[in-house]
Amino acid sequence: MRYIIIGAGAVGGTIGARLHLAGHDVVLVARGAHYEALRDRGLRFTAPESVHEVPVSVVTGPEDVELGPDDVLVLAVKTQDGAAALDAWAPRPVTGGGTAGERLPLLCAQNGVENERLALRRFRRVYGVCVWMPSTHLEPGAVAAPCAPYTGILSLGRYPSGADDTIRRVAADLEESVFLAPVVPDVMRWKYAKLINNLVNAVEAICGPLTGDEAQALAARAKAEGTAVLDAAGVAHADAAEQAALRSGKVEIRPPDGVERGGGSSWQSLTRGTGTIETDYLNGEIVLLGREHGIPTPVNETLGRIAGDCARERRAPGSMTPGRLTALIDAAGSPSTPR
Repeated sequence: MRYIIIGAGAVGGTIGARLHLAGHDVVLVARGAHYEALRDRGLRFTAPESVHEVPVSVVTGPEDVELGPDDVLVLAVKTQDGAAALDAWAPRPVTGGGTAGERLPLLCAQNGVENERLALRRFRRVYGVCVWMPSTHLEPGAVAAPCAPYTGILSLGRYPSGADDTIRRVAADLEESVFLAPVVPDVMRWKYAKLINNLVNAVEAICGPLTGDEAQALAARAKAEGTAVLDAAGVAHADAAEQAALRSGKVEIRPPDGVERGGGSSWQSLTRGTGTIETDYLNGEIVLLGREHGIPTPVNETLGRIAGDCARERRAPGSMTPGRLTALIDAAGSPSTPR
């Protein structure tokens, strides 16, 4: 099996690096300065045990690679970039006949729960990947993943449910590559649990590190509101005890000397000044479900709106104090506030 990683950022770059280091055939897909650095120097992958210089193959898009029947596509772009990537890859021909959308498996290694639905419109065989893996991509040609003994936990399953031989083979390759990769029959239940945890990404992006009591309180409010909405909507999600049991002793942050750990994915988007952020598919998912079921969501609605403003205006992380953000959320939840 050859792995084509569409989106070689923090998650995609880490998965690609580990697979390559374990002897698997990998192609990374990247753009701009990141592509140029990967093409010229390879991928610099910083892990707890070493800094690896990974001479992995890299292309800019589907027009630069000939697809074969044993290829596995791994979608690792942010959700806001997902539809464009899927539209580019799905119609590409595969050696022996047919298109990628008809013949190749596609794994969604992304936050949020919308990606799989987008993919299934274009691909027959779609798999969810619940990614528990702190990792960072802040400069072209380099990613870092500070966890051990496993680099991360990648829970895998067919979308919308079930498992098959393809995903079991992928899981075996990932297990050889320093990942814990459980195959689960209910992968979206795990992805909804991850969604709840990802609601705090916006707080970190807007206010900076979640170290003070006010920031911690905002994070707790976002998660509590999200959990209440999922429960009211009847959406199953793994509980905190299950998540803790899965991670216990398996993914511990052990940053190498001299390497400072960055923030989460939304924090990284603001740091790089990309102009976009994924909060519409994280906090926005809770807002959507809340509106569908008649449940107010002032916390996540305000977080999504302000995080989006920060991205569009290219503000740095930490541009607003937790106190100011709390006041805006409280005002949004006031009965006198127009909706």
